[in-house]
Amino acid sequence: MERKIKILGTGKYLPTRRVTAAELEEKLGLAAGWVEKKSGVSVRHFVTNETAAQMGAIAARRALEAAGLSLHDIDCIVCASGTAQQEIPCTAALIQEELQLSKSGIPCFDINATCLSFVTALDVMSCQMAVGIYERVLIISSEISSAGLNWEQKESCVLFGDGAAAVVIGRTPETESSRILGSSMKTYSEGAHYSEIRGGGTLIHPSQFAQGREADFAFDMDGRKIFRLTSQLITGFVDRLLSRASVTKEQIRTVIPHQASGMAMRIMAGKLGFSDQQMVNILADHGNVIAASIPMALHEAIRQNRVQRGDHLMLLGTSAGLSLGGIVLEY
Repeated sequence: MERKIKILGTGKYLPTRRVTAAELEEKLGLAAGWVEKKSGVSVRHFVTNETAAQMGAIAARRALEAAGLSLHDIDCIVCASGTAQQEIPCTAALIQEELQLSKSGIPCFDINATCLSFVTALDVMSCQMAVGIYERVLIISSEISSAGLNWEQKESCVLFGDGAAAVVIGRTPETESSRILGSSMKTYSEGAHYSEIRGGGTLIHPSQFAQGREADFAFDMDGRKIFRLTSQLITGFVDRLLSRASVTKEQIRTVIPHQASGMAMRIMAGKLGFSDQQMVNILADHGNVIAASIPMALHEAIRQNRVQRGDHLMLLGTSAGLSLGGIVLEY
């Protein structure tokens, strides 16, 4: 399970448009304070005219700057997002275009495990790097959730925000100890329809949008069912992940969780026995930015000096599917 892979740099981008809880309360006809109480989000950001590729490219450049690298030091670009800019081609190719690398030949592809896309991409690409296929990989999560929100589902639509985060990973020098210690992903499709957008693929073609099926093209979530199923599974999942990584809960300096909702994060921390000091929570001023949530929280933890080289970290989340995923690493 161990892979000598190092996080070299991180970056993020948030759209300039700030959307407050009060603004959403006015839009949805809700009482003052309702949004923050239900979601834990006071401010999130929505795009105006930014595309996913543009946001991803900005975050990528910032991550490369933090790593002290140039674009030409990268030999693979992966877009790890739950939303796509368009059906074809992959968003990673469009990000390459935005980075003015159109003639570079750098391989580009997408990995989509919805909210766990970044964790899955880090797991998959670190394995490819460990066997010598790539030297330095750029993983980008760029999400525009605002395009698909269902404003009739008040408890879910107030959770989400837009934005992008990027992480550069490379092989760890022999003299250093950064490494991935263990990883795991489990999927329980009994929850496959608890969180979905049914339209847009081959099941419900886009041509059916104006035929009374508009709701099928908006995000549909049953938060209570997701929470119940996750609660049944998460403790055993984390215990097994830590065992595979040969790390105890006490050795985990920082937990970087998916920023699902305020209540979900509080209950998860209590159920798993992690303190508020261990948990990184950026939900209040970011919202749930789908797959970008975990790399954004990682970026903020690094920026705020909440993690130091040699610390043990856990990246942990859930996603539509229903899936649970996590990685334990030494930063």
